Amino acid sequence: MTVTRDEVIPIQQRPPEQALDVACEVGESGDSPSSSALVRTDPTTDVSAAEEFLRAFHDAHPKAGSLAERLTEVRRSIAATGTYRHTGPELAYGARVALRDSGWCTSGVPWRRLKVRDLRGLRNGSAIASECFEHLRLATNAGRIQPLVTVFAPDSPGNPGPRIWNEQVVRYAGYAMSGGGVLGDARYSGFTAEVQRMGWKPPVQRGRFDHLPLVVETAHEGIKLVTLPRDVVQEVPLEHPEHPWFAELGLRWHTVPLISNMQLDIGGIRYPAAPFNTWFVGTEIGTRGLADENAYGITRHVAERLGMDTSTERTLWRDRAIVEINRAVLYSFDSARVTITDHHSEALHRLAWLRSGQRPSTSRPMFSVTREANRRARRGAPRDFQSPAPRQPRYDELSRLNRRCLGTDPSAE
Repeated sequence: MTVTRDEVIPIQQRPPEQALDVACEVGESGDSPSSSALVRTDPTTDVSAAEEFLRAFHDAHPKAGSLAERLTEVRRSIAATGTYRHTGPELAYGARVALRDSGWCTSGVPWRRLKVRDLRGLRNGSAIASECFEHLRLATNAGRIQPLVTVFAPDSPGNPGPRIWNEQVVRYAGYAMSGGGVLGDARYSGFTAEVQRMGWKPPVQRGRFDHLPLVVETAHEGIKLVTLPRDVVQEVPLEHPEHPWFAELGLRWHTVPLISNMQLDIGGIRYPAAPFNTWFVGTEIGTRGLADENAYGITRHVAERLGMDTSTERTLWRDRAIVEINRAVLYSFDSARVTITDHHSEALHRLAWLRSGQRPSTSRPMFSVTREANRRARRGAPRDFQSPAPRQPRYDELSRLNRRCLGTDPSAE
């Protein structure tokens, strides 16, 4: 178990008229909140989904034992308790297949040997946060990014698993300025305001790259805000291979994309908190993070420093500036010897995967994100926690990358 070195931030209470906006808060007396808003309505695990997964697992692992005996055991468990428990090998196989099929499995990831951290016994918010930070430390691996999946407690009838609000474990705050505009990452200005309202205190000297706290919610404890330990976050200062002034912009980015708000579904069992990482595609930082007007919006400034004519779109100054921003990202990560890949390599990788015909079905293990989780990651405090059907992952990567570059991707909203 990781030693908890992080700071748990006391939750500030909403005024009475707003109390229903957050389903699980600590009451004024300090008592644990009611878990009724988090209790799932699913009466039992889908037996057919469990059976299909177990058959796939035994096909891939012929030495795993008797399939018939395992099916009988699982059926009895579901009949008696409404659910069943995966074995360690079943959990690892399901998580690996889900990551392979997720769209986040970057080229070069050895998914068959992916390490899966089985932490299903953890349900307390502080312990979950601490193990997320340990995941980040292990994955960083001195810049040689190590893909990992950490799996926490599943949903079960009447006993929901934990939720992590943050889109990624490392995200930068966005402070709304009184005169307009945002200091930091504008994508998370709503989330930043909400965690401030709940008790998070930003640095006295606010900056563009302040780490947001990790927000973990459990049925029995409610919401916990936990400060991200500075020593587990590796960041790369950004510079350009040809323009020394680029370093003067003071830009940097964290090295591990630890996705934390996607749920993992395996054989009818839902794990609402199963953080995973591979490594960054450069455009996720350069185009989506730094260039996008809805994030840091540095494109115009970079174009002007490059001497481009920004008075008309016909000069394609945005496209040219974004290319240079992405060059800076790749150059900086390569110089720091931190694993990263480029979007062209990833597009080819994804096309090859699609041609192989291995499209996932709704019954295969999968990572997915609900609309509710997306709202929670950007705005904070949804009104209830009843999860709608998860969105299916999309695989038209080339057109998607193009839409992202042009700022017309609706999923970025």
